[in-house]
Amino acid sequence: MASVSDRLSNLPLGKFHWRLLILTMLGWAFDSMDTGIVAFVLAKMIETWGLTSAQVGYIGSIGLVGMACGAALSGRLADMMGRKKLFAATLVVYSVATGLCGLAWSYESLLFFRFLVGFGVGGQLPVAVTLVSEYSPARHRGRMIVLLESAWAFGWLAAAVIAYYIIPRHGWQIAFYIGSLPAILVFALWRMVPESVLYLIDKGRYQEAHEQVAAIERELGVPVGEPPSAAEIAAPKPQFAFADLWKGQYLRRTVCLWILWFGIVFSYYGIFTWLPSLLVKSGHTLIRSFEYVLWMTLAQIPGYFTAAYLVDRIGRKPTLSSFLAACAVCAYFFGIAKTGTEILVYGCLLSFFNLGAWGVVYTYSPELYPTHARASGVGFAAAFGRVGGIFAPSVVGWIMTGPDKFALVFTLFTAVLVITALNVFVLGEETMRKSLDELNR
Repeated sequence: MASVSDRLSNLPLGKFHWRLLILTMLGWAFDSMDTGIVAFVLAKMIETWGLTSAQVGYIGSIGLVGMACGAALSGRLADMMGRKKLFAATLVVYSVATGLCGLAWSYESLLFFRFLVGFGVGGQLPVAVTLVSEYSPARHRGRMIVLLESAWAFGWLAAAVIAYYIIPRHGWQIAFYIGSLPAILVFALWRMVPESVLYLIDKGRYQEAHEQVAAIERELGVPVGEPPSAAEIAAPKPQFAFADLWKGQYLRRTVCLWILWFGIVFSYYGIFTWLPSLLVKSGHTLIRSFEYVLWMTLAQIPGYFTAAYLVDRIGRKPTLSSFLAACAVCAYFFGIAKTGTEILVYGCLLSFFNLGAWGVVYTYSPELYPTHARASGVGFAAAFGRVGGIFAPSVVGWIMTGPDKFALVFTLFTAVLVITALNVFVLGEETMRKSLDELNR
């Protein structure tokens, strides 16, 4: 007799899964929009508030401090209290905090509100990816998670459109007010997003788990499975301790994930938080810089879809390491680009491979830990990665005070991406088409 978790893992892909994916993608997209808005606002605020490069770097970094705190705390709380509660709570936090950024009356108040935005965004991402991963059929899990992550591109695109059409005409405050609107979504999410079945099982709530899976089976038109057996109910429930991430089979996985998260977060936030401002400082107008970034953002979408196609066909490890390596090459050539065409081409390719890699990172991370530690494991890896993001904007701000600054910034990102790709190639293990229980026995 199949266990409740095996029944869930072997379901055909159907309406239930697409509905869950779309709802979580909305939350993910709004995460991205609220994060991305500040990258465009900073280019305007440098002009209106007279910010120094160091101050701009601190604004970027404080959001990452909040993301690190949010990721570490919410991952642990999601393993204790449930995925659904934390998903809803973090959405409200970052939405309201983004609106408050529009009311900022000083540099210091803006820093405080950006910390709160980061806390909510950083808290939601590991919880959302854990929830979708635990509901996805094993043979489609990679594609589902990469598609979830693709919502980041649409959110950033929305931020770019807001920046291009609204900030130059109506000021930077209105962009933050628009970013507060996702709070309205929480009512629909609370009603339509179910609690994770694997979380219910982990907490001994077998009847609820069985009823949830049975409802999905009926919706998908497949035979309803048997209730959980006495042996399944009697199975011991392990408890999580942080030290468990550094023992046995999880030691290598944790080292690989933490290096991976640090490298990709460092490169992403260092590049994209500063990109509009870097282009302005390199002699391009504000409007032209926004145009470049808009095209680069559009290039993220096929990057995600390409990764989604490959991740369940050739595997997580080859897809991720090759995308990171290609991103490193593109970062180097972007840094030495001279003409507008070169900037656009290499910038789009950089965006294509970087965000495609991000999709695989979110697929890969929750697969490496058992249910009782999954959100915590992803949360702690993401929190460590945010440390890289904390330093990156400040490091860029410091480098920008020296000669040959643009090329030097992207040479740094090239080196970081090469190391990150080698880490996955050497330490990573393949998880394609294996159930979450199988991966963690």
